[in-house]
Amino acid sequence: MNDVHIFDRDPDGSLYDPRVRTAMTPLANGDLLAFEAGAAVRTAYHAVERLRSQGSEGRGLSAGALDLLIRLSGAESGISIGDLARAAGVTSRNVTGLMDTLENDGLARRVPDPVDRRSVLAEITPAGEAWIAAFRRPAQLAMRAMFRGFSPEDLTVFRDLCLRLAANQREMPRP
Repeated sequence: MNDVHIFDRDPDGSLYDPRVRTAMTPLANGDLLAFEAGAAVRTAYHAVERLRSQGSEGRGLSAGALDLLIRLSGAESGISIGDLARAAGVTSRNVTGLMDTLENDGLARRVPDPVDRRSVLAEITPAGEAWIAAFRRPAQLAMRAMFRGFSPEDLTVFRDLCLRLAANQREMPRP
């Protein structure tokens, strides 16, 4: 998707998307800023995912497989499929499919759980570690470009705000 966003600035200099403002005004009923903020989060999410996708697909991995490989790379020992699924916020079935892909590519493997013989753990292979090492520098450069002009304090506040959104969503009553 090569969707080009043209942003404008409010009188205080804050960016906004005029298309979103126009579309959301009839729905917002006085909460336009919250609706615009939600749309901005989606826009930012898609920008980061496009960046991740460009970086990983050029190397043969989907964003989901990349996420698992990164999680496995940071682990001292294997991780259960269930724990990977919970950490990634996806189903165990999804992780199983992603692990199939990573195993076929020689980047990860399933090993018996030394504590529970009925279970298996996922772990990264040396080839997977080499893949991560090759991906690390381009990923660092991409993140620097993505967050150009953000101070360390901006990044801390941004991280906090995003995680507060996630925490608020988790605390919402389910229908």
